[in-house]
Amino acid sequence: MTRFASSTRSVPTTSAVPRHVAIIMDGNGRWAKKRMLPRVAGHHRGVEAVRVTVRNCLERGVEYLTLFAFSSENWRRPNEEVSMLMQLFVRVLKEEVRKLDRNGVRLRVIGDLARFDPELQALIQASEQRTAANTRLILTIAANYGGRWDILQAVNRMLVSDPEKSGEWKECDLAPYLAMSYAPEPDLFIRTGGEQRISNFLLWQLAYSELYFTEVLWPEFDVIAFDAALLSYQQRERRFGRTSEQLPGASTVGAASTGLPIDA
Repeated sequence: MTRFASSTRSVPTTSAVPRHVAIIMDGNGRWAKKRMLPRVAGHHRGVEAVRVTVRNCLERGVEYLTLFAFSSENWRRPNEEVSMLMQLFVRVLKEEVRKLDRNGVRLRVIGDLARFDPELQALIQASEQRTAANTRLILTIAANYGGRWDILQAVNRMLVSDPEKSGEWKECDLAPYLAMSYAPEPDLFIRTGGEQRISNFLLWQLAYSELYFTEVLWPEFDVIAFDAALLSYQQRERRFGRTSEQLPGASTVGAASTGLPIDA
């Protein structure tokens, strides 16, 4: 399996199209409330926004898309809403995996899955196996996931791997045990819904990601909103500790490849 060096140990290759986009899909409940609908209606509408975003990533050449679907803290929500979200997860897996497979999308699910009921765990495993050979886009769903959980489980697995090791452990020793060791770190982090925090999402992996916050609620996150995030990303200087003068052609590298105006 490919292992990627972290952005704190080496400077990754960058281009105008982010290789990896990670998104907190926020605002489903508020979208429904604005329309005097039950919260469940917002979550159902949010599934369509996922379909749109997957399509946008495929069309623009994004290689990895990671979506925060259910955090380890979301169990604190009302029992009725949690139950509905689990049922929705089951339904989406049953209905969408065939389409993902047909479009060359590999599905992976990260998080502490042991808390899910056996039917959902079996569906996740079957969905991952069905799409395992696909390489066009790696779609990761973070479910019952937390960034602190991820780091802690990685540390525990690392220590068990070599209990007799003496001397200091290094970053490169821990990295293979993180939940997303198979993917490069996110180039672009997006949070919809107006909140400006990362909410325990990919704490290790977001060290040098470009952060983009938008007021757009997740059910309304369409191609225009997605391209606005990409345009913002294209206008950033990704220095990784260097100075602006050290960046070769930073203002124009890759601009022609996306079809998006770099100076709009």
